[in-house]
Amino acid sequence: MSVKVTLKTIAKQLGYSVSTISKALNNSDEISLQTKQKILAYVQDVGYQPNNLAVSLQRQRTMTIGVIVPELVHHFFSRVISGAENFATHAGFKLLISMSNDEWDKERQMTELLTNGYVDGLLVSVAKQTFEKGNFDHFSSLIEHNFPLVFFDRAPYGITVDKVTINDIEGGYIAVKHLIEKGAKKVAILTTPKHISVGADREKGYKKALIEAGLLPDENLIFRIDERAPIREQIELMFKQKALPDAVFAVNEKYAALTLKLAVQQGLNVPDDLMVIGFTDGFISKSTTPSLSTIAQHGFEMGEKAMEILLEKIEDKSALNNPKSVIIPTNLVERESTKKV
Repeated sequence: MSVKVTLKTIAKQLGYSVSTISKALNNSDEISLQTKQKILAYVQDVGYQPNNLAVSLQRQRTMTIGVIVPELVHHFFSRVISGAENFATHAGFKLLISMSNDEWDKERQMTELLTNGYVDGLLVSVAKQTFEKGNFDHFSSLIEHNFPLVFFDRAPYGITVDKVTINDIEGGYIAVKHLIEKGAKKVAILTTPKHISVGADREKGYKKALIEAGLLPDENLIFRIDERAPIREQIELMFKQKALPDAVFAVNEKYAALTLKLAVQQGLNVPDDLMVIGFTDGFISKSTTPSLSTIAQHGFEMGEKAMEILLEKIEDKSALNNPKSVIIPTNLVERESTKKV
C-alpha cells in the first residue's frame, strides 16, 4: 500500500519546515530560487497533488472562477475560454462554465447561482437579450457588493466596469477600407439589431470608411439580422435587390459564410462579382470555399487578459475601486474572398 504524500512528509524528507514547502508551492518571494527549484523538482518526482479543498478552506476561497458566455459552439468564445483557463490554471484556479443562450433570464439566474458561494469571481460576455432589455441590475448588484467581475467582448453600457474588448469601430473600419481599396463602390453590411453594442460599433466603422472614401452610406445596403427569425431568409433579401452590391461586410463569421453559400447558388463569382469579408478568424473562415477574409479578434489573448484582471481583483479587493478597460488589437486577415487576381 502506497504512503500518501503530504506537505509534512515532503518537509521531513527534504529537511525543511512545512511553511517553507508551502511557500515554494505558492511561488513566494520569501524563499530563494534555489530552494524553490529543489522543492518543486522533488514534488514533481513524487507526484504530490495538493488538497484543493483544504487550500480553499484555508484561504476562504473556492479557487473556482465562473464564466458565462452566450454560446459555446462559437469559435471566438471557445478561444476566450481557452485563454482564460490557461491563465487560471497556472494560478491554481478552475473554471465553471455556463451558457446564457443570449437570454436575459438565464443569464440572471446563472449569475445569482454562481455568485452564491460557488465561485470567487466571474467573467461574463453579456447576452443579446440583456442589451435589448437594457436591464443590467444583476450585474450592478454584484458591483455594489464588491464582487470581482470582469466583462469581455460584450460589456454593459451605462455602468463603469472592468472590461476587455476589442475596438469594434476600428475593426469595422479596417474591413470596409480593405474592400474599398480592392475597388468596391457599393458595400453592403450584414449587422445586428441596433441595441447589440458590438454590431452597432462595427456599423459605425463601416460608415466611417465609406464617408472617408467619399461614398455616402445607403440605408438600403444595411441589413440588420434578427436571429430570432431565419437568418438565411434575411440575407437572401440582399440578393433580391435590383442592383446587387459589389462587396459585403458581415459583422460575424456565420453571416459571412451564409453570404458565400448564397452567392455561389446565385451563380456569382467570389471575389470577382462579389467580395465578402467577415469578423472572427475561426475555423469556418479558413474552411469555406473560397476562404474568407476576416478581422481577427484574438480571443485567446482576450481570455488571458480578462482572467489576469479578475485574479488581480480577487487578490487585492482595493483594486475593485479602479475599473480597467483594456482594448485587444484586431488585424486584417486577407484570404480568397477579397483577393482579386
